[in-house]
Amino acid sequence: MTPPRGVKPATGQDNSVPERRPAGEPDVELIRFLTGGGAGSGKSTLAGLLLAESQQVSDGRDLAPIPGAMRKFICADVPGDGQWTRNMVTGAPGCDFAILVVDASKGVQTRTRRHCCIVNLLGIRKIALAVNKMDLVDWSQDRFERIAADFARFSEPLGFEEVIAIPVSAAHGDNIAAPGKQMDWYRGPALKAHLETVDIAPDQAAGPFRMPVQSVSGPGSDCPGIAGTLTGGALHPGDEIVVLPSGRGTRVERIVTHNGDLDAARTGDAVTLTLGDEFDVSPGDVLCAHGAEAEVSDQIAANVIWMDATPMLPGRNYIFRCGNQTATASISTLKHKLNIDTLEHQAATKLELNEVGYCNLSLRKALVFDAYSRNREMGGFILIDRQTNATVGAGMIEFGLRRATNIKWQALQIDKSVRAVLKDQKPCALWFTGLSGSGKSTLASLLEKQLHERGRHTYVLDGDNVRHGLNKDLGFTDADRVENIRRVAETAKLFVDAGLIVMVSFISPFRSERRMARGLFEETEFLEVFVDTPIEICEQRDPKGLYKKARAGEIKNFTGIDSAYEEPERADIILEAGKLSPDEVVATLIARLEEMGFI
Repeated sequence: MTPPRGVKPATGQDNSVPERRPAGEPDVELIRFLTGGGAGSGKSTLAGLLLAESQQVSDGRDLAPIPGAMRKFICADVPGDGQWTRNMVTGAPGCDFAILVVDASKGVQTRTRRHCCIVNLLGIRKIALAVNKMDLVDWSQDRFERIAADFARFSEPLGFEEVIAIPVSAAHGDNIAAPGKQMDWYRGPALKAHLETVDIAPDQAAGPFRMPVQSVSGPGSDCPGIAGTLTGGALHPGDEIVVLPSGRGTRVERIVTHNGDLDAARTGDAVTLTLGDEFDVSPGDVLCAHGAEAEVSDQIAANVIWMDATPMLPGRNYIFRCGNQTATASISTLKHKLNIDTLEHQAATKLELNEVGYCNLSLRKALVFDAYSRNREMGGFILIDRQTNATVGAGMIEFGLRRATNIKWQALQIDKSVRAVLKDQKPCALWFTGLSGSGKSTLASLLEKQLHERGRHTYVLDGDNVRHGLNKDLGFTDADRVENIRRVAETAKLFVDAGLIVMVSFISPFRSERRMARGLFEETEFLEVFVDTPIEICEQRDPKGLYKKARAGEIKNFTGIDSAYEEPERADIILEAGKLSPDEVVATLIARLEEMGFI
């Protein structure tokens, strides 16, 4: 038969299990592989059979070799439940090979394609398509070839080094460890035979030396030096290295372990290094080979896999973690998302659960990294929700954005403290948040008037006014609301830097964005003021008639009606504006500001 385009030819290959090596030969090769597939595809049964054929207990999915075997296998069996994307992203890093299992009676499904895309993004270059349950299609050669061809057409643009399709029946054991009697038309290897012979390309161990610093011990400790685990390359005493992000160069004097000094350390070795020069090295720094340093940047381009029910929105802040480096990050640009069925790049303003997108990310500080294709440990990262502490996304760095290294802070001779002294006031941002009609703008305007009468230098950033200019291009979707607040927060920061007392009057419905705004300021420069007016009173006031239109369906994404408002959990000041007159509320606010030392 003619193999489908993009699928490795099976004709002429040996069906037999490769010959076992004699005792006394070098250590067996460790191969990590992943099994993926939709629920009901039979992948767990298949993985269990592979374990059994290797004469191992299945707990832990560790296929240690029988005497004389050429390889030892570790299997990551990815559950096919509702958390399958998260499970695959967790299980795939470190794997050399993937087995994607499809039900012969159903063929290639959306989940098969999605798993294929994720496997590709995670750097696995060789895969096997196990067409399982061949017994349900009467061992049909035609059915197998059509499924293999369908998968080949989809996977070819992804650029895998090798894709092989193998017909199997886990229920009957056919083509798992030995050729199936029911499929004498198939001339390729059984699945286990292929695992024992597939050529696995060298990993990051062949790349340049990398070691993230885990801890630093002083002269008084049992083992003074810099401790960490090599995530790439090899190291020898006398090698020249560079410490990033500082860029300081030095030489390795000793490589120390609990079992004594080493003449060489390799990827995966946990060691303590003694360096030739004494200078500050901190956990989170990265040691690199001299002349083959990693990148350092606060702007990166990356593929992101979203794993949370709450969508990813550009401009929203997340915790970015790459190895033992951490920084606050936001998606500065969502370039496109990937259509899993067609592999087309589609315009998008957000990423939903299980979607994949290509993004630019902005980090609060520069971090050290490699492209994921060069070093998975140095190029893979996770995104963590700042409010729930849940891992919401995973990403693979493509490269650092060059403009990040070209843009520097310009040192100025006059700073915020000098401007504040000139104005004889304490600059700060008062962030008024609350529902539409709660009285935010009225209170901010009255407060500014009274502060002006006291000789204070102020400015009000009002939500409606800003949308006439700076934010006139934004609508009222969640993504636009996030960007709206990001721009205003950065503007308010500039006003505070100018020495002003700035009042920001925005609904700002999301806690995460208000937290982002607070994070831009020094601790004593920001006050969150919650104008706590019940929605019933807001609707009664309805000065612009917006609630009436929203109830009639004439306005979409209206906060409090069909778009959520997240009340502050720990506001600095709470104003119950529904119970007092505006003048009484402002008098209360001024008293609080005086008490807190802001005016």
